[in-house]
Amino acid sequence: MSSNETGISRVKIKFVIEGLGEAEGEFARFLAPRTIDTLVRKLPLEGRAALWKEEVYFETPIKMGEEKAKDTVEKGTIAFWPMGSALCIFYGESQPYSPVNILGKITKNLELFRQVKSGTKIKVELLVN
Repeated sequence: MSSNETGISRVKIKFVIEGLGEAEGEFARFLAPRTIDTLVRKLPLEGRAALWKEEVYFETPIKMGEEKAKDTVEKGTIAFWPMGSALCIFYGESQPYSPVNILGKITKNLELFRQVKSGTKIKVELLVN
């Protein structure tokens, strides 16, 4: 595979949170290349937020198994939860319910996720500078 085919190592994304504003993040491809490539091809994605402890997540149409899955995450982590086919944002100190594929981190406005209510519409799209 040429470097062009694998694309850039970091993918900048934007979360548009209904009624709250926008947050930015980035996927680091080396963390879970298959999961990230699949997600990026499906962008933009939209879902309704669900809450679990200090985590916001929403279901996606993507079915992926575990890829370098971890059962601990840092605050600000963006991850994919294979068991729930969901994209997760960990805005606090809580840990995943079951192992997640780490995708990257929120780089701007992480605190917005604290204000998300269950059912809030969230859209994820590529950030075009």
